[in-house]
Amino acid sequence: MFSALRTIRKPLKILASLGLATALGACQVAGPRLGSGPSVGGQTVQVAMLLPVTSAQGGDATIAQSLENAARLAAADMPGVTIEITVYDTAGLPAQAANAAREAVQAGADIIVGPLRSDSAAAAGVAVANSNVNILSFSNNTEIAGGNVFVLGHTFQNSAARIVSYAASQGRDRIVVAHAQNLAGEVARDAVLRSAQAAGATVVQTVPYEFSQNGVIGAVPQIMSAVRDNQANALMLTSDSAGALPFFAQLLPENGLDLEAVQMMGLTRWDTPPQTLELSGLQGGWFTVPDPQAAADFNGRYEATYATPPHILAALGYDAIRAVGETAMASGRLGAADLTASAGFEGANGVFRLLTDGTNQRAMAIAQVTQNQVAMIDPAPRRLAGFGF
Repeated sequence: MFSALRTIRKPLKILASLGLATALGACQVAGPRLGSGPSVGGQTVQVAMLLPVTSAQGGDATIAQSLENAARLAAADMPGVTIEITVYDTAGLPAQAANAAREAVQAGADIIVGPLRSDSAAAAGVAVANSNVNILSFSNNTEIAGGNVFVLGHTFQNSAARIVSYAASQGRDRIVVAHAQNLAGEVARDAVLRSAQAAGATVVQTVPYEFSQNGVIGAVPQIMSAVRDNQANALMLTSDSAGALPFFAQLLPENGLDLEAVQMMGLTRWDTPPQTLELSGLQGGWFTVPDPQAAADFNGRYEATYATPPHILAALGYDAIRAVGETAMASGRLGAADLTASAGFEGANGVFRLLTDGTNQRAMAIAQVTQNQVAMIDPAPRRLAGFGF
């Protein structure tokens, strides 16, 4: 059973900006895991959900409601445990997130779910670092993972491990990586480098580019040279459709890239927005997607319950409560060792698990762009083996 309790609490105090800046800096270094966590055996699990209910940023209120709805759907899906969810409003501000986390712990929260973004999650993690309460944030920024903070969002490492392993199995094992000269691009590059080493593939060259239109245009001849000079048979594009991806999809074939000899691959969703699938340079290209069947099942149940489709991030709210509920039933505690002991939780987007470094591993499918449509060419695994599947 689950409780329909919906109390929205607003923090009573705001952290001083200087103290918060210091705290955020300290949170970037992953500390040791805390103790065994609260005991919840035979008791109701008190979940504090930190959401940007009154955020001034457009769309945050919609995301917050969808995350909460999904969390309550997950609670209803687990009759073997009683889960009570109390929502705390962060307003999308790190300072309020930190104060909300402290208030939640003082009120007896066994675990914190959220906040939405990495800066707020980092602040909340620092605020309750000595409380023995873990945080399952919705961020995908692995820079904040560690200590008492987990990230549930889809990471570059997950996508890279899956697609590079598949590419290597298909003989596409000499890879050029094109990445922006910014934090996201460098994190993506490093994820591909690690994944290639694990899969027995070779990154023959990385091509950084300035994150601007001129930077992308200037990188095209460099990418072509890297492919030609290293006899590469695969090209990894780390950008998304809101960034450099459309430019590369047009300019690389126009400059002579043979899309049959060189397999185009991506670390981001090429089906969002759907118009991206119409780019001629992406035809035949590979990218990763969450388990389509699991996602369809979740979307259907959500819409049947709430009479509206879920936000694309809603699945993270469901996953957080599944991890909490399944862990509570299995071990009676919510410590880091308990949360990371599972071989796989049944998530809204397929099987996933939490890792001891605060990141996550997710089962993903390989998709191919075929005639402007998405075709699944390798299904998401139903069980998680070693990292990289």
